Amino acid sequence: MREAAPDAEIVAPTDWPKVGETLPRTDFGPFGPEHLARYAEASGDDNPLHLDAAIAAAVGLAAPPIHGMLMMSCFEPALRRWRGDIVIAGLSGKFLRPIFVGAAVSVTGRVARASLSPQPELLLRLMAHGPNGNLAILAEATVRPSRAAPS
Repeated sequence: MREAAPDAEIVAPTDWPKVGETLPRTDFGPFGPEHLARYAEASGDDNPLHLDAAIAAAVGLAAPPIHGMLMMSCFEPALRRWRGDIVIAGLSGKFLRPIFVGAAVSVTGRVARASLSPQPELLLRLMAHGPNGNLAILAEATVRPSRAAPS
């Protein structure tokens, strides 16, 4: 996606989402041990809790949990799938419960706030669910259009 020059006026597309609009469900995974190992290597988060079933069991978990930030990374492609004309200006989340290795993650969301002034912006409430619909992450994203106003 192309971002506008910093001094260019940003305008909302004519189909700018309204409050209450929902994002389609987007599924990721399942995340197997090899995914967690690759993520650990790439991110530097090699906490053995995510990589070793015996360590996870020793702390009372049924299996190694998927890295929280790996699950958070699912929001960006879900947003791009929904609207290819936006950029993420901010993203934060609260981790509520683990999703374990071998499971998939489903991302859903809705528009909580939509504004046009002083610049077009959406506040999105995002959710990452694990098996049985268990809510694992509750997140918020602020997004803006990536297109500049026509000259």
